[in-house]
Amino acid sequence: MKSGDSRPIGIFDSGMGGLTVFNEVKKSLPNEDIIYFGDTAHLPYGNKSPESVTEFSLRIRDFFKEKKVKLMLVACNTASVYAIEKLQKSSDIPVLGVVDAGVRAALKYEPESCGIIGTYGTIKSGSYEKKLNNASGSKLRLLSKACPLFVPLVEEGWLDNDITRAVAHRYLDIFKDKIDLLILGCTHYPLLIDIISEVVGKKVRVINSAVEIAAQVRRETENLNLGAAKKGSASYKFYVSDSPELFKEQSTIFMNGTDGKIKKKDLNS
Repeated sequence: MKSGDSRPIGIFDSGMGGLTVFNEVKKSLPNEDIIYFGDTAHLPYGNKSPESVTEFSLRIRDFFKEKKVKLMLVACNTASVYAIEKLQKSSDIPVLGVVDAGVRAALKYEPESCGIIGTYGTIKSGSYEKKLNNASGSKLRLLSKACPLFVPLVEEGWLDNDITRAVAHRYLDIFKDKIDLLILGCTHYPLLIDIISEVVGKKVRVINSAVEIAAQVRRETENLNLGAAKKGSASYKFYVSDSPELFKEQSTIFMNGTDGKIKKKDLNS
């Protein structure tokens, strides 16, 4: 394919957490048009079955096909765990997921011990542990913890208060003096990075996979000659499967709001 591909990049998440990934991709590739889809009708994915998450993800794939995206980014850790293989096998465009990105980012620092936090679904799957062990030859000491309350705390905008700090201690005190690196296995969690670092200790390196996945998107677009030729302002479109007004209101927690109208797209239609 020749360079100068004007098709957009597609990013999806179960809701708003993937906006942390959107922010990093936007920063890394300022000339690229992006379509963001938040499956707000089915959030959270973290407590859904693998079959349901895969079904939702394949419907979003079909929506992105209609929109003719050139690359699909699965910004949801749970969907990256359960659906990434089917998405990749059934798509004729590159499909990237945040779990592999987080593993790559972590191993760059050659840690001896690694913590992973995420939703129930992500942690229960053991996906991070399997990938880390396979890549490191099982040399890593691993400790994981599901932290489901972090998501509603972020969406409530409680990023730095006593309640959030108390919840963080309840979840994360098990990591004290036991890890030298912590992977944020949910795209909401970067907004709590200050409190998380405070609780686990400043010496623990905290990995935000959104940064690594944005770098991978840049590499993919360059290596496959998918980069947009235009320079200047890019176009950003936002779709949700439910409650566009609420999404618009709460999106200000993740970024400086969204420009223009947020459209509703029923995945069943």
